[in-house]
Amino acid sequence: MRAIWKGHISFALVTIPISLFSATKRNELSFHYLHKKDMSPVSYKRFCDSEDREVPWDEITRGYEYEKGQYIEITDEDIERADVELSRTIQIMEFVNESEIDPVYFDKPYYLEPQKGGERAYALMRDALAQSKRVGIAKVVMKTKEHLAAVKTVGDMMTLQTMRFAHEIQDMNELNLPKAEVSQKEMDLANTLIDSMTDKFDPSKYKDNYYEKVMEVVQNKIAGVAPQLPAAAAKAPGKVVDLMEILKMSLNKTRKGEPEAQVLLSHEETVTAGSGRASKSRTKKSR
Repeated sequence: MRAIWKGHISFALVTIPISLFSATKRNELSFHYLHKKDMSPVSYKRFCDSEDREVPWDEITRGYEYEKGQYIEITDEDIERADVELSRTIQIMEFVNESEIDPVYFDKPYYLEPQKGGERAYALMRDALAQSKRVGIAKVVMKTKEHLAAVKTVGDMMTLQTMRFAHEIQDMNELNLPKAEVSQKEMDLANTLIDSMTDKFDPSKYKDNYYEKVMEVVQNKIAGVAPQLPAAAAKAPGKVVDLMEILKMSLNKTRKGEPEAQVLLSHEETVTAGSGRASKSRTKKSR
């Protein structure tokens, strides 16, 4: 892996030189735009409007529009002059319990590796965070943008996970959330179903099935085989669905080792709870 950022972690009087690596990689298909007539690639050219000509990369810079149609050039050196220390520092402001942080605030993870001379301080901070079960809330500048971030210990490593600021989170109070009452019998059955499907988390078990299916279509087309559309599921007529019966059916299937039951509810269907109450349901899929 190649480091994408180098600087240091700083809190109080402690400074630890580190390198930052992206912890994730994209698993996406890359498609190109083509001219449908002859299947030639469609290129995008960098064009100067005033000179009416294509511009090579070495003549391109970036700038800020301070008035309509008026620009000033902004270089990497200009950006660093804004605050050299801030652009090279993961500044920890405080330590908090990770359990206090809503997962919606977490964004992208990165690995932190000590630079030469910082190994001992790195190990000390890593082990102290692990023992205290706390994470450091920090600010860091990457790619001209300031991020809120969490520094925490994962095994033998420290990681940095960028976070969203509070103003970037949508207000959940705008959602129309249900306030349904359920019986203890329904709750017990639902918990039994959850217990029967509970296992130790193993991320290697989960595959990107959609990526594999699209690649299969691509390979078939390369081989000259026309892709076939999957058969559409038949729409069931509107009917009353008993929630208790669905839970019992799901529990029986999981106990037998069969794939979990899937129930598709249309706008015309209603769910009846064990107490006999009925309520309109939105279209949804329960797994």
